[in-house]
Amino acid sequence: MTAEHTQLLALLKGRFEKNMSRHEGLQWEEIQSKLENDPEKVKTLFEMERTGGEPDVIDYDEKTGEYIFCDCSPESPKGRRSVCYDLEALESRKKHKPENSAVEMASAIGIELLTEEQYRELQKLGNFDLKTSSWVKTPDRIRQKGGALFCDRRYDTVFVYHNGADSYYAARGFRGSFRV
Repeated sequence: MTAEHTQLLALLKGRFEKNMSRHEGLQWEEIQSKLENDPEKVKTLFEMERTGGEPDVIDYDEKTGEYIFCDCSPESPKGRRSVCYDLEALESRKKHKPENSAVEMASAIGIELLTEEQYRELQKLGNFDLKTSSWVKTPDRIRQKGGALFCDRRYDTVFVYHNGADSYYAARGFRGSFRV
């Protein structure tokens, strides 16, 4: 294992121990063991961290034996903002195109955009996106009509909104999750 991997695992362990309410009953040693045996998963976590996601374990799937990591940064990850929803939306812009799209960035990192339901579950673990917003996986029936969904938390309430998929804002990014 490289020094970079060792440093990342130490950072993740510290975050895990600092936020035990996100993953009650889970043991870091078991998670670390899985990560040490799968360098590709560590690369994904590194990219989540590098882009500002502050990944942490939020659940364990007993059926598959997988731990679920999610972006737990207080605001939408800084390195993933000012993006439209997907490649189709990016290509449809005639002027002032953003550099990337949420769906393509998530795929490149190796994560999935959160669904609206997953976003609401994350919000039960803390107060996220009080000043920013995050694109969420949009149902095909909405996307086919040119729209996309995003969520945020205001007034101690989680809101879901819609926008044109080709829109982008400095305060809108995306959150993702993946399994180990």
